[in-house]
Amino acid sequence: MRGGSVSLVLVAFLLGPLAAEAKEKKMPAPDWAVTAAQTPTPADVGDAPAVVLFDEYTITVDAQNRATEQERFAVRILQPQGRRYGACALTYDNNAKQNTFHVWTIAADGRQFQAMDDDFSEEGDSAYAEMQSDDRTRIVKPLAADPGAVVACETQQPLRPYMSFENWDIQASIPIVHEALDLILPPGGHYAESWHKYPPLQPVEVGPDHLRWSIENMPRLTLENLHAVPEWGSLAARMAVFWGDMAVKGSDAQWRALGKWGQQLQEHRTEPTPEIAARVQELVAGAPDLYTKLSRITSYIQKNVRYFIVVRGIGGWQSHYASDIYQRHYGDCKDKTTLLIAMLKVIGVQGYYFHVDSRRGVIDPDAPSLSGNHMITAIELPAGTMDGRLSARVKTPEGKELLIFDPTDEETPVGLIREELQGAWGNIFDGDQSVVLQMPVLRPETAGMERKGAFTVSADGTLAGDIVENFTGDQAGNERHLLKDNDAKELNRRLETSIGSRLPGMVLKGYAFHNAADLDKPVELDLHLSVPTYAHPAGPLLLLRARVIGSDVAHVPEVMEGKPRRFAIELGNPGRWHNSYDIVLPEGYKVDETPDPVKLDVGFASYATAVTVESGKVHYESEYVVRAVEIPPAKAADFRRLEETILNGEDGTVVLKKQ
Repeated sequence: MRGGSVSLVLVAFLLGPLAAEAKEKKMPAPDWAVTAAQTPTPADVGDAPAVVLFDEYTITVDAQNRATEQERFAVRILQPQGRRYGACALTYDNNAKQNTFHVWTIAADGRQFQAMDDDFSEEGDSAYAEMQSDDRTRIVKPLAADPGAVVACETQQPLRPYMSFENWDIQASIPIVHEALDLILPPGGHYAESWHKYPPLQPVEVGPDHLRWSIENMPRLTLENLHAVPEWGSLAARMAVFWGDMAVKGSDAQWRALGKWGQQLQEHRTEPTPEIAARVQELVAGAPDLYTKLSRITSYIQKNVRYFIVVRGIGGWQSHYASDIYQRHYGDCKDKTTLLIAMLKVIGVQGYYFHVDSRRGVIDPDAPSLSGNHMITAIELPAGTMDGRLSARVKTPEGKELLIFDPTDEETPVGLIREELQGAWGNIFDGDQSVVLQMPVLRPETAGMERKGAFTVSADGTLAGDIVENFTGDQAGNERHLLKDNDAKELNRRLETSIGSRLPGMVLKGYAFHNAADLDKPVELDLHLSVPTYAHPAGPLLLLRARVIGSDVAHVPEVMEGKPRRFAIELGNPGRWHNSYDIVLPEGYKVDETPDPVKLDVGFASYATAVTVESGKVHYESEYVVRAVEIPPAKAADFRRLEETILNGEDGTVVLKKQ
């Protein structure tokens, strides 16, 4: 169904050849579109570029649980940039059959324009560069789609036969005046529903086995000019509807039904072949402990199985066989999980498919659905496993200890998970024990940076020295991404830009990365630099900032300005950032004044800094610790206090006086 964060584009997955609707004779806009165009623009739309006047879906299910979906949609363009909300598109695959796709524009003066063959174009699926898909999209740019005009689109298509489920995205980035969903079931059919970020509505029984949900005046959700906010998809209201065998009542039962369905799709695909077993035995030979075995197996998949998506029909949900993935050395997220589960079986460890979303908050434990866009692995640890390196673990209600791992993440070692997954939810595919589980928020000790610097400052204010930075966890992963995506020239430019933003005139004399290929070790970066006029003269005094490079300040201006906060504040990943600098004073100078020490702990984070003087050196020390991935709006004042404290600590000035 329609998505809301980018545009109100009509998307449908089809099963037969698309009819060339535009070759039909021109026909006037239907009554529903004309009536919708007469709907007044609400007075409270504000600066919205467009407004949805009418959006109704009808899902009709037959006795074999095959469903057809019709949508009738009308949007009024209010501003020139609102034209994109009138774009209509229809996506289909090689097996599609005849479907309906009509588009009209009703101008502000009442004139009507219908899209004809020349107004349509077609393109392949280009969502990802690493993807092969037989999906095609037919797109129309409506005629006369100017401010004041109403664009009306009507589509009808069969839904994919293996899916007894649809999402109804009931909120968009523009207002919606009227929207409805009709579900027509076969005699005696049953349904289930779940709601995310919206109070559940009771459907109206239009007729026998005919249900209707209707919503009026849905406000838009816009995150423009907001910083550190959750993902749009985690905040936007939606409803999921199920029918047939997938329709069960109760949140836990619904998650279990989804997990059983997903597991059945992968049946027999995780069986290890003799060739796979031999490779695993070779990998784990001489491994002293479970961590080493897991590290060698997961590293093999990370380094040797190229991430590549093949989407054809049910292939969007069903993996290839482990034997094929191993032979071809490529696969998508569920393929990588399939091969990992097969390899784990060889060492007597059970793995599970774990359906998640790469954006924290999109999967809601109280709103079962198949909305997740990613598949990773849950590894069952033997009872009593105490290895501290295996941090990303969670317990099931039955007491299974599961280690969460993403085999598509080539920069994160087994035992850890990246920031976007921490605290997010997912569904374990484990038959009758399928369950929605929350992924852990890791300890601060698992990520961050340790930075040490040794500098000298001369009487003319020039600073020169060396810095060693050690990155762990998410920060190490970021550095590995940087190295993978950039050549030496681009790396040099990026380093000069990032460091130079705090050090005008900085000259980067050299740099070197170490341990980037070894996921079990921190990534180390050595920097050699000089900065003319770093210390500023003021008569007989010389002023210098004790914190030479780096900043722990978060850029959330609206919170710092004290504006009301509606949404959670994203903090990033838990971690510890520590800085230690020694600055040798110029000959003939002594320290006359140092900034006061700073210390603050607000629970979700803490910050401390101090400047001391010893043996002709200024020593600067700071520690920033983050313990949460996000905080509620009620803690905005504490966040503001923390950021103000960090700013004061970072800008503290040391005053040197000539003796």
